[in-house]
Amino acid sequence: MLDDEKKIPYGRIENPEELGRLIRSRRKEARARQAKLAGLAGVGVRFLSELERGKPTAELGKTLKVLERLGLEVWILPRGFRLEGDER
Repeated sequence: MLDDEKKIPYGRIENPEELGRLIRSRRKEARARQAKLAGLAGVGVRFLSELERGKPTAELGKTLKVLERLGLEVWILPRGFRLEGDER
């Protein structure tokens, strides 16, 4: 695998699957098992597993807890707004 393929896909998230991949990549980067992260975030392992697989109906509050424990935050921007370096 090339170094570019190992990079976490930070940036705009367009669907639940992309969010799940980002969460899984960040968790693995932190070398945390699902059970450990789930416990720290106060969610179940099943919830975290489904979230990482891109479940479209994942509960927002629990998802935000997971993101917080991973050191990530959510920004809301107007459609069409581009952050510097965002090439999508």
